[in-house]
Amino acid sequence: MDAHNVRAATLEDVALVTDLLNAVDILEVGRAETDLVSVRADLSHADADLPRNSWLGFVGDRLVVYGLLWDDSAAERIDMDQYGLPEHQDLAEEVMALMEARAVEKAGENGAERAVVHLSVNVNPTMDLAMLGRRGWKPVRRYYVMTRQLAPDTDPQPTPPPGLTLRDCQDEADRRIAHALLQETFADHYDHQDRSYEKWLDDLGELVDWSMLWIASLDGEDVAALVTSNHRKAHAWINALGVRRQVRGKGVGGFLLRHAFATYAALGRDQIGLGVDTDNETGALRLYEAHGMSQYFAVDTWEVTLPVPRG
Repeated sequence: MDAHNVRAATLEDVALVTDLLNAVDILEVGRAETDLVSVRADLSHADADLPRNSWLGFVGDRLVVYGLLWDDSAAERIDMDQYGLPEHQDLAEEVMALMEARAVEKAGENGAERAVVHLSVNVNPTMDLAMLGRRGWKPVRRYYVMTRQLAPDTDPQPTPPPGLTLRDCQDEADRRIAHALLQETFADHYDHQDRSYEKWLDDLGELVDWSMLWIASLDGEDVAALVTSNHRKAHAWINALGVRRQVRGKGVGGFLLRHAFATYAALGRDQIGLGVDTDNETGALRLYEAHGMSQYFAVDTWEVTLPVPRG
C-alpha cells in the first residue's frame, strides 16, 4: 500500500483540487460540476489562511482527500468542506480529525466556549456517514440544488408587474444597496451569517459581472436584489434572490427569476441552477418549482458541537 501524507493547499494546487472535486461530482451527481474559477476563488479568498485552514490528503502522488475550513461568524460557528474518494475513508477520517481540532482552535481564538461546526454532505455521498455519526455529527438541514433548461424561444424577457423597474449594479452606490437588501431579506434564514460589504465583495470574487446583479424597485422603493453568475461551465447560477417581506407575493420574485432565465437564454446558456433550503419559510422552494425548476441533487448540512478547552 502506498504511503499517505497530509499537507496544506497552495494556489498552485487549484487544478489538482478541481480534478478531485470533479471525480467526486461524477460519483455523487453523475457529471463534473466544478470549475477552476470556483476553486481558485475559494483558495485565494482574502480570509482563506491556507496554511492553517486547508488540507490535502495524498496516497502516493495522488490527491484523494481535500478539506477547507472558514469562519464567517467570528464567534462559535465554523464551516468546513471535505471531499474524498470513497476507497480512502481512513485518510478521510484522519483529515476530519485535523479539521475538527482546527475548528475548536478557531472558535477559541474567537473567544467562544464551543465550536458549532457545519459540513455540507451530498445525500448520495462518497463520505462515510457512519464515520460522521461515530464522531458525533448529525444532519440538521436539507438543501436542494435545482436546475431548469433554458432556450430563447421559451424564455423571452418578461413584462414587469405595474410599478416595477429594474437596474443593474454597475454603480458603487447600487452595489451597496444590493448588499443591504440581501442582508435584510436573508436575516431570518437558517444558517445566515452577517457579512460586511467588504466581505460580500470578497465572497463574490474578482470575476463578478455587475451587469448580472439587479435591484428591483416597486413604485420607487428598492425592494429586491438578484445576484447571478456566469462563470460555471455546467450552467448559469443564481447566487441569491432576496425580496423584502412587505412585497412578497406581489410577483417581484417571479419576475426576477424570469428575467434571469431570459437574460441567460439570450447569452446561449441552456441551463440555470440555484440552491435552496427546503424548509425556507418564505416559500422559495414553491416559487422555484412554480417556475419550472426541479431538484437536481440534495445536500444535507451536518453539525457537530465541540467544546473549547478552558485554560
